[in-house]
Amino acid sequence: MRDPEKLLVYQKAHALAVRIDGVWAQKTKRRRADLVDQLTRAANSVSSNLAEGCAHSSRREFARFVQMSLASCGEVAHHLKFARDTRAISIELFADLESACREVRRMLASLLRKVRDELTETDDDESIAAMQSRRFKQRHDS
Repeated sequence: MRDPEKLLVYQKAHALAVRIDGVWAQKTKRRRADLVDQLTRAANSVSSNLAEGCAHSSRREFARFVQMSLASCGEVAHHLKFARDTRAISIELFADLESACREVRRMLASLLRKVRDELTETDDDESIAAMQSRRFKQRHDS
């Protein structure tokens, strides 16, 4: 099991979700509640999927959840553009949040490449714990 808090991309994704939520929490009048809800949920999904992926012991499962985080990041980017184009947020705020989203997206893509490059044939369904147990037995049976 991995600790998601140790991943810089998790920290940045979580911070982005908190910032996005804070944009509307400061406003007294909730304009476009549907957009706000969808954007906030998508932003939270990025770090949530990373945290869930870290709880899996299989590298292949972790890669799958990193991919889902990347997809959620794409959804955030879309909702931010929509919010900008419908004037729900200012162009300046859009630029700031979109830049943070782009950074998280680049980091996720890099992490996904790294995890996929490290996958081996034994990573199909076998957990890391199972591999470690097998290696321990092999060393002690010799």
